[in-house]
Amino acid sequence: MSNLSGARANGLYVEVTGDGPDLVLLHGWALNLRVWDSLVVELRDRFRLITIDLPGHGRSTWGPGHGTPAAQAWLIHQTLEEISARYSLLGWSLGGQIALDLAAATPGQVNRLVLVGATAKFAASADWPHGMAPEVIARLAESLRTDYHRTVNDFLELQVRGSADSEQVLQQLRQSLLAHGEATPEALAAGLNTLANSDLRPTLEHVRTPALVIAGQYDRITSPQASSALAAALPEGKFTQIRRAAHAPFLSHLGEFSKLLESFLGGARPRPAAKTKRPRMKARARKKVVLKKVVLKKRRASKK
Repeated sequence: MSNLSGARANGLYVEVTGDGPDLVLLHGWALNLRVWDSLVVELRDRFRLITIDLPGHGRSTWGPGHGTPAAQAWLIHQTLEEISARYSLLGWSLGGQIALDLAAATPGQVNRLVLVGATAKFAASADWPHGMAPEVIARLAESLRTDYHRTVNDFLELQVRGSADSEQVLQQLRQSLLAHGEATPEALAAGLNTLANSDLRPTLEHVRTPALVIAGQYDRITSPQASSALAAALPEGKFTQIRRAAHAPFLSHLGEFSKLLESFLGGARPRPAAKTKRPRMKARARKKVVLKKVVLKKRRASKK
């Protein structure tokens, strides 16, 4: 098993574990790579998993040029060049927007694309009714300036609302922050700015990678309708919805989510080949073979 624990490249904190095809995991706003721990345990005997703290999140540093999904995608691309020549990519929420940018810009490196709770445009507009109301995003930004910790906590609670096992999922999200570190205020402010202003719809035609878009039935951050519209707009997009899940189906429905990934990415463990029985000859055919052997034996004896 290949393991790389706590390496930092280009200011990004990276962990690598497991054996198999490379799969890169990009987390969402305010979280860090610890949110993937249960999924990593589930998949590490089928995939080589590369988890990355986004700029300013967890143990990755923040820089003035990291404010857009495109800039962050390029930084991640530079980091991955040192780790993997070709990989599949899983992006969750804000990480999904970065994954879309990366897949559009470097199609030769991305094998397959999985987008979870993702959308091409977070904010609603006249031509995009599936997004979050702009005034809600504005209130989040104002709240972030006045009460950082309460804003993050409220956002975590919104992510699990309506989900099966919501209290357990919320505890896992909070634990990832306690165990690995919170995001910087600058990174969070830039992330909210992305939520308010980013529109990736013009780039979707350039994403030629086969893509699976996974939505939670009760997602309050990214509506299933937004994820479905995203899948429909991708040249090779496919949409699926997980019942009774919210914004983090990889936590609330780990087994179901893992099976979806394995089926789409082709990383399922091969089953041992079934033993094939030799077909039994019919009695008459067996008798002919025996008689033929006896005749040949007699001929050889008479020639001596």
